[in-house]
Amino acid sequence: METLFYYLAVVQIGVGVYLVWHGLRWLAYARRRMQGDPGFNAPRAAVLCPCKGIEPGLERNLVALTEFDYRNYEIFFVLASASDSAYSTVKRVAEHSKVPVHVIIADRPEGCGEKVHNLRVAIEQLPAEFEVLVFADSDGLPGRFWLRRLVAPLNDKQVGTATTMRWLIPNSNNLATALLAAWNASIVTMLSEKGKNFCWGGGTAIRRSVFDEIRVFEEWYHSVSDDYSMTRALQRAGRSIVFVPECLTPTYVTVDFRGLLEFTNRQILITKVYSKKTWASGAATHLLYCLTLPIGLEVTLSNLFATLPAFHLALLTFVPMLLAAIRGGLRVAAATEVLQTSRTQIAGQAWMYVVLGVFIPYLFLINFVMSLFTRKVRWRGVTYELVSPQQTRILGY
Repeated sequence: METLFYYLAVVQIGVGVYLVWHGLRWLAYARRRMQGDPGFNAPRAAVLCPCKGIEPGLERNLVALTEFDYRNYEIFFVLASASDSAYSTVKRVAEHSKVPVHVIIADRPEGCGEKVHNLRVAIEQLPAEFEVLVFADSDGLPGRFWLRRLVAPLNDKQVGTATTMRWLIPNSNNLATALLAAWNASIVTMLSEKGKNFCWGGGTAIRRSVFDEIRVFEEWYHSVSDDYSMTRALQRAGRSIVFVPECLTPTYVTVDFRGLLEFTNRQILITKVYSKKTWASGAATHLLYCLTLPIGLEVTLSNLFATLPAFHLALLTFVPMLLAAIRGGLRVAAATEVLQTSRTQIAGQAWMYVVLGVFIPYLFLINFVMSLFTRKVRWRGVTYELVSPQQTRILGY
């Protein structure tokens, strides 16, 4: 057992040191991007935002989409039904917007996710004059320069798409919400300057010509995941995905433990179905981390009770946890620099990302285990069975 622990501890410390170095590079990259000038080029952009149901801050979030410092864009809000509870809010925002806003009713989907269906219907109706497609979520609160900075990388014709990620900010200090915020923060730093990036559906910009060229519509036809399917299309075509940390999108949340598990289990199951290599790598990494602590405690206590040297074992047990806490601190540092308007609140909740970040791998492990036993997810009131990346069954509303 002690030999196994030494192996696990050494591996975890090595991984931890690498990830701390990665976190430092992530922070440096974010700072460089923040200092950069997005320029004045503003191709005609269509901002597409699927909406469903009333959520905290919905009207504030939708109004933010109408206030971008960008001279050449229109907004397309898409709902499955005019009877949706969000419809009245969407219409009110559209009526008071200085930017042209269109409200599209897409009807219920067949054989694909509702969000994917909504986006497909909206894009099919777009006039050819729109050069850039920008995808946003109704639960995010993007800043005034968000659109300009997200579209700027597309000036380089070699870039396939530009994407960012959400930063969850708890509206309450209950444990479930804090765990969700810490869980999501670790996903944020998976994106990087030169890594194998993936698209996030709440903040992605792509030239329409590229969207058509890589045939995203084909990937979407029977898909439940708009962003993973677009990622697959980009990877298949060999097109790059540029991460834009300066567009990190604050999202205010409150969940209970049921909501926490529903969200996190769904994300990991979608990863398993659409990116098995990423799922397998993540599962192995988190399993090894989760084994290190209990085995380390066992061999340390065994040596203590046997009056044998145990300090070095205790040190090896807790160093990976210390490195995880440092990574959490780096994430908070980056978020406070990028999200200036939310800086005070993020800094005041730093303990969530630093302290709880040490134990988040155990939540991930639960998610990975659950993904082994089901292919069903519930998303915005709809239950789906994810048969494969090309096949989705709608089980019920």
